Amino acid sequence: KQRNFIHVFHGEPSIGGRYSVISPFGLVPAAAAGIDIKKLLDAAGAMAHACGADVPPHENPGIQLGLALGAAARAGRDKVTLSASTQIEDSGAGTEQLVAEPTGKTGRALTPLADEPLAKPDVYGDDRVFVDLALKGDTSREAALTALEKAGHPVIRIAVTDAAHIGQEFFRFEMATAVAGSVIGVNPFDQPDVEAAKVKTRELTAAFEKSGALPQEEPLVTDGNLAVYTDRANAEALREAGANGTVESWLKAHFSRLESGDYAALLAYIDHNDKDIAALQKARIAIRDNKHVATCVGFGPRFQHSTGQAYKGGPNSGVFVQITADDAKDLAVPGQTASFGIIKAAQARGDFDVLTERDRRALRLHIKGDVSKGLAAINSAVAKALS
Repeated sequence: KQRNFIHVFHGEPSIGGRYSVISPFGLVPAAAAGIDIKKLLDAAGAMAHACGADVPPHENPGIQLGLALGAAARAGRDKVTLSASTQIEDSGAGTEQLVAEPTGKTGRALTPLADEPLAKPDVYGDDRVFVDLALKGDTSREAALTALEKAGHPVIRIAVTDAAHIGQEFFRFEMATAVAGSVIGVNPFDQPDVEAAKVKTRELTAAFEKSGALPQEEPLVTDGNLAVYTDRANAEALREAGANGTVESWLKAHFSRLESGDYAALLAYIDHNDKDIAALQKARIAIRDNKHVATCVGFGPRFQHSTGQAYKGGPNSGVFVQITADDAKDLAVPGQTASFGIIKAAQARGDFDVLTERDRRALRLHIKGDVSKGLAAINSAVAKALS
C-alpha cells in the first residue's frame, strides 16, 4: 500500500507452500502467465469433490494414490519416479516439492525423481515405484512402462484428458501426499529441516555483514578449474577409499559409497538454463546406468524448499555432489552489504553444512571461471570415475 501497488492478494496462512498451487500463492502468477484460472479451478474442484469425506476409500482417487505410494514405501520402494507427456511434464517440479517436503523427515521419505528419463528395467533397483501422467492419445512411454511392469516394478498410470485438467492432478497429489505421510508414519504438514539451512545461511550472511567476507575455506584439492571441498569426516573416509590429487579420484571414492537402495543427488547452485540442465542430466544418467541407483538433479537455492527437506530429514540414503561456481556477474541488494551472489554462496554453504552435520555423504565441487567448461570437466571426471 505504501508503494501504491495496484492490488494485494491475501493468501491463506494455514496453507503450507507445497500445498499452495491452487491457492492465491499459485493462482496469481498462473493468471499473470496467461493460464485460464477458471478451467484450472474447475478441474481441481471436480477432483476435490471426488476426494470428499463422503467418498469411500476404494472409490477415492486421492486416497487410492496415497495408499499405493505409502504401501510401496513401506515395502522398500520409496523412490517415486515421475514421468509425463511433454505438454505437462513440468508438473513434475511441483510434484517433487509436494511429495518430498511433507514426507521427508524422522528418517523416512518418499523421494521423488522428476526428469529422470525412463530406461530399460535392468538399470533400476527394487526401490522404485513409477507414476506416469499421460495426456489422451499419448502412448510414447507405454512400451517402457509395460517393460518395467513385466520386470516386477509397480507402475501407476494416470490418464489426463487434456492439459487444462492438470488442476485435478494438483489436488489428487495433495490428498495422496497427506495419506501417504500417514501410512509411512510422518506428519505431512511440517518442514523441520528446511529451517535448519535457513539458520545456517543467516549466520553466514551475518558474518559477512560484520567482516565483509564469508568465513575462509581451504580446498582439499584443486584440479584444473575445479576445487574439491567437504568436511573432515567425509574427507577422511574418501581418502581411505582412494581419493588423492584429482577430482576423478574423489568422485570415484564418493560413488563407491553408493549401495543398493541409495540415491545420488547433484545439487547445483548455477543458472537453471537448458545448457546447464543438459550437462547435469548427462552426469545423472551416467551415474544411474553404471550404479543402478536412483538419481536427482536439483538447482539451488530452490531445491532447499522442496527435495532439500527429504535430503536432510529423510533416510541417510543419499550421496550428494554439490556444485557451486564463481559468479560472472553479481547484483547488489538494496540496504545490505551482502550481494545476491554472497547470499547464494551462503545458502549453498549453509545447506552443505547441514548435510554434513546430519552425517550425509556429501562432496562439493566448485567451478572457477567459465561454468560450461567446469561442467564439461565434471562430466569428464564422472565418466572416468565410473569406468
